[in-house]
Amino acid sequence: MPVEQVNRFLPPQQKDSDIVIASREAAGAVRYNEPDYRHFGGRVINTLIRLLALPGLQDTQCGFKCFQAAVAEDLFLKQTVMGWAFDVEILYMARLRGYSIVELPIPWYFSPQSHLRPVYDSFHIFFDLLRIRNNARRGLYGRA
Repeated sequence: MPVEQVNRFLPPQQKDSDIVIASREAAGAVRYNEPDYRHFGGRVINTLIRLLALPGLQDTQCGFKCFQAAVAEDLFLKQTVMGWAFDVEILYMARLRGYSIVELPIPWYFSPQSHLRPVYDSFHIFFDLLRIRNNARRGLYGRA
């Protein structure tokens, strides 16, 4: 995501949102130079995320997220997942606590230097999703 987009995620533009996340899937978003296999794989993972943890959010893995300070302090203290799905866990807890989450469309540029290993990391994300569900079942995240 181009760094010059950051002001769209900060007050005063987003002063009433607890969490604002960049989305490659929100209306108005544009993807540049992304190979079809990466787009398809990303949609598969995001479908699993919506089914298992975050219904209604179209793109939780874009990478850019902005939190109100008090919200970040509350959520990150309970974080247990440190891999690619750490943000899914944080957003899951945010939903449990009733925080507002807004997706903003962005221009997004594929980088061939990405550290994501599509097949290998997808399995890890899937198992992290199961861990998040299990943590929630055990009451680890508490309630609002």
